[in-house]
Amino acid sequence: MEYLDFEMPIKELEDQLAKCYEIGKESEVDVTETCSKIEKKLEKARKDIYKNLTPWQRVQLSRHPNRPYTLDYIKALCGDTFMELHGDRTVKDDKAMIGGLGKIGDQSFMFIGQQKGYNTKTRQYRNFGMANPEGYRKALRLMRMAEKFGIPVVTFLDTPGAYPGLEAEERGQGEAIARNIFEMTRLKTPIITIVIGEGASGGALGIGVGDRVYMMENTWYTVISPESCSSILWRSWEYKEVAAEALKLTADDMKKQKLIDAIIKEPLGGAHSDREGAFDAVKKQIVKAYKELKDLDHASLVSQRMEKFENMGVYKE
Repeated sequence: MEYLDFEMPIKELEDQLAKCYEIGKESEVDVTETCSKIEKKLEKARKDIYKNLTPWQRVQLSRHPNRPYTLDYIKALCGDTFMELHGDRTVKDDKAMIGGLGKIGDQSFMFIGQQKGYNTKTRQYRNFGMANPEGYRKALRLMRMAEKFGIPVVTFLDTPGAYPGLEAEERGQGEAIARNIFEMTRLKTPIITIVIGEGASGGALGIGVGDRVYMMENTWYTVISPESCSSILWRSWEYKEVAAEALKLTADDMKKQKLIDAIIKEPLGGAHSDREGAFDAVKKQIVKAYKELKDLDHASLVSQRMEKFENMGVYKE
């Protein structure tokens, strides 16, 4: 188990508790009362820490190395029914963007999302969850397929941003993302979007236009990462915590600004501390959202989606 800096008091108490149990096993001393006291302290410490997280601490939790990624959610939701689909039919198959068909119960869904890696090798293979233009074009191809067969779309957002390399720009990164946003606004099938980790910039928005948009409790969603914002404004990463606060990037902030529909509560300690609990919460939210959307005709669905995004922010013509 890996611990973040602000989680060290929890680690210390867990170590004390483990040592207390070990002493009880190795000797005839009754340690029941002592262990009970430590357990109460541990429970209180967990509640105090996780109920009062700063925006930067939530950013850290969203990047926790043990946090479940897109494929983890899909496999937990669909089991063996998931069939991954590959390629954009133009350039290649982007491993940072995955998609395919799967079932929750008897209902089929088209699942699309960014996928990160778990170690150095898989992170390179997945390009650290940063999709190239062909990844967004693959996502659009799968969305159009879902529309053709009347299958609802579920997108999982978890990326530090679209890949900023020269070759990506040469192949039309900006156009690919813009095209996805445009096409998703008028897609004639329900779209359910969930931020499961990092939701950075156009890289996330390229698959983020949904009829229902949700954020998990310890995730973030904004135009730029706190580190990049800090480096632009202060020429240093030292002010990333200040930037995280100013960007209003947490799920609570996004809900207050009416940019998302709801927050999916995570188990105490984050999604990585109780994966099954996180999977179950996401599954319930998807099923609930689909029930709300499934009976809408195509015209109403598209009209409501467009109105939803047109009402965001302030503008003047």
